Amino acid sequence: MSTNAVQKPRDKHFTTILLAAQEEFATHGLKGARMQAIADRAGLPKANVHYYFQNKVSLYLAVLDNIIATWDDFFNDVSVNDDPAAALDTFIREKVRLSFENPTASRLFANEILQGAPYLTDYMSEVLRPWVNNRAKVIREWMNAGKMIASDPVLLIFMIWASTQHYADFQAQVLGILGRKEYDDDLISQVSDFTSQTILRGCGLEPPNNEAMAHQ
Repeated sequence: MSTNAVQKPRDKHFTTILLAAQEEFATHGLKGARMQAIADRAGLPKANVHYYFQNKVSLYLAVLDNIIATWDDFFNDVSVNDDPAAALDTFIREKVRLSFENPTASRLFANEILQGAPYLTDYMSEVLRPWVNNRAKVIREWMNAGKMIASDPVLLIFMIWASTQHYADFQAQVLGILGRKEYDDDLISQVSDFTSQTILRGCGLEPPNNEAMAHQ
C-alpha cells in the first residue's frame, strides 16, 4: 500500500505522529480528524506533520499500515523448519498482548473494515492477501509433514485474528460481563493461556506451556 508519505527516516517524531494520529482517527474518524489536532496530540508543530505526510489521507493509510505490520510481525519470519506449536503460541500471545495494550489500534482497523475497507482495498489485494497465502503455505507444509491436523490454514489465521482482537473490539462487553473496570496482567495471562491452548489443541498441537496450565 502506498501511503504517499514522504520517505524520511523513521525517527521518534515519525513514530510519535503515527501514535497521535491513531488516537485522533479512532476518536473522530477520518472525516472528523484534523491535522492540527494530530499535531497537538503529538506535541509538535503542524509543519512537522506535513514534513512526513502530504495530507490527512496519507497519514491515515500510514497508521493502518503500521497497525497491520505490527500485528503480523511475530509471524513474518516463521518457516517450515520451526516448531509449529511454539510459532503459533508466540503469534497468539503477542496478538493477545497487543489487543490488551493497544485496543485503539484494533478498533480503528475494525471500523475501517466495517465501512467496507474503502482505504484498504489495494492493500488487501497487494499486501495482505499475499502475506496470508505465504504464511498459510508454511502452515500447510507443517500439516503435510504430519506435525498438525490437516485443516484450512487460511481459516486458522482468521481464527487467530478474530479470537485475539475480540478483547480490544469488545472491551466494554468483556469488562462488563466479567465485572471488571479494566484489564490487568492476570487477565492477559489467563486469556493468552486459554486462547493458545484452545487453538493449538484443535490443531493437534500441545501448547508449549501446557505443564503450567495443567496446574491452574
